[in-house]
Amino acid sequence: MSCAYIIANVDVTDPAQYEEYKRLSTIAMQAHGAQVCIRGGKVEVLEGDWAPQRVVMLKFPSAEKARAFYDSAEYAQAREARQGAAVMRMIVVEGQ
Repeated sequence: MSCAYIIANVDVTDPAQYEEYKRLSTIAMQAHGAQVCIRGGKVEVLEGDWAPQRVVMLKFPSAEKARAFYDSAEYAQAREARQGAAVMRMIVVEGQ
Protein backbone atom coordinates (compact mmCIF):
# COMPACT_ATOMS: atom_id res chain seq x y z
CA MET A 1 0.00 0.00 0.00
CA SER A 2 1.35 3.41 -0.91
CA CYS A 3 1.06 6.51 1.21
CA ALA A 4 1.89 10.17 0.77
CA TYR A 5 3.88 12.74 2.67
CA ILE A 6 3.50 16.47 2.91
CA ILE A 7 6.95 17.99 3.35
CA ALA A 8 7.32 21.64 4.24
CA ASN A 9 10.27 23.98 4.63
CA VAL A 10 9.17 26.95 6.74
CA ASP A 11 11.00 30.22 7.28
CA VAL A 12 9.30 31.69 10.35
CA THR A 13 9.38 35.50 10.29
CA ASP A 14 7.05 36.22 13.23
CA PRO A 15 7.39 33.52 15.91
CA ALA A 16 4.59 34.89 18.11
CA GLN A 17 2.06 34.94 15.27
CA TYR A 18 3.30 31.55 14.02
CA GLU A 19 2.14 29.98 17.30
CA GLU A 20 -1.48 30.55 16.24
CA TYR A 21 -0.77 28.82 12.92
CA LYS A 22 0.72 25.86 14.80
CA ARG A 23 -2.38 25.63 17.00
CA LEU A 24 -4.78 25.75 14.07
CA SER A 25 -2.72 23.45 11.86
CA THR A 26 -2.65 20.88 14.68
CA ILE A 27 -6.45 20.91 14.71
CA ALA A 28 -6.46 20.36 10.93
CA MET A 29 -3.90 17.54 11.18
CA GLN A 30 -5.95 15.78 13.84
CA ALA A 31 -9.16 16.18 11.83
CA HIS A 32 -7.55 14.62 8.75
CA GLY A 33 -5.56 11.81 10.35
CA ALA A 34 -2.11 13.17 9.63
CA GLN A 35 0.75 11.30 11.26
CA VAL A 36 3.42 13.80 12.33
CA CYS A 37 6.85 12.46 11.37
CA ILE A 38 8.83 15.69 11.78
CA ARG A 39 7.76 19.03 13.21
CA GLY A 40 10.73 21.28 13.73
CA GLY A 41 13.92 19.99 15.27
CA LYS A 42 17.56 20.51 14.49
CA VAL A 43 18.49 20.43 10.79
CA GLU A 44 21.95 19.45 9.58
CA VAL A 45 22.74 19.85 5.88
CA LEU A 46 24.70 16.87 4.60
CA GLU A 47 25.04 17.86 0.93
CA GLY A 48 24.20 20.73 -1.36
CA ASP A 49 23.14 24.29 -0.78
CA TRP A 50 19.71 23.59 0.71
CA ALA A 51 19.40 25.48 4.01
CA PRO A 52 15.94 24.74 5.45
CA GLN A 53 14.93 26.63 8.57
CA ARG A 54 12.10 24.51 9.95
CA VAL A 55 11.12 21.17 8.40
CA VAL A 56 7.72 19.52 8.80
CA MET A 57 6.77 16.10 7.42
CA LEU A 58 3.28 14.63 7.69
CA LYS A 59 2.24 11.15 6.58
CA PHE A 60 -1.17 10.37 5.04
CA PRO A 61 -2.68 7.11 3.74
CA SER A 62 -2.76 8.52 0.18
CA ALA A 63 -2.03 11.60 -1.91
CA GLU A 64 -5.79 12.19 -2.07
CA LYS A 65 -5.99 12.30 1.75
CA ALA A 66 -3.00 14.68 1.88
CA ARG A 67 -4.67 16.94 -0.66
CA ALA A 68 -7.97 16.80 1.26
CA PHE A 69 -6.09 17.99 4.35
CA TYR A 70 -4.49 20.85 2.41
CA ASP A 71 -7.78 21.88 0.79
CA SER A 72 -9.82 21.59 4.02
CA ALA A 73 -11.62 24.43 5.76
CA GLU A 74 -9.60 23.67 8.90
CA TYR A 75 -6.27 24.10 7.16
CA ALA A 76 -7.51 27.18 5.26
CA GLN A 77 -8.04 28.82 8.64
CA ALA A 78 -4.48 27.89 9.65
CA ARG A 79 -3.06 29.24 6.36
CA GLU A 80 -4.88 32.51 6.95
CA ALA A 81 -3.37 32.78 10.45
CA ARG A 82 0.08 32.15 8.96
CA GLN A 83 -0.08 35.15 6.60
CA GLY A 84 2.82 37.46 7.45
CA ALA A 85 4.25 35.02 9.99
CA ALA A 86 6.17 32.66 7.72
CA VAL A 87 7.28 31.82 4.21
CA MET A 88 6.03 28.31 3.40
CA ARG A 89 7.37 25.92 0.79
CA MET A 90 5.31 22.72 0.70
CA ILE A 91 5.11 19.64 -1.47
CA VAL A 92 3.22 16.35 -1.47
CA VAL A 93 5.21 13.22 -2.34
CA GLU A 94 3.89 9.73 -2.92
CA GLY A 95 5.80 7.10 -0.97
CA GLN A 96 5.59 3.78 0.79
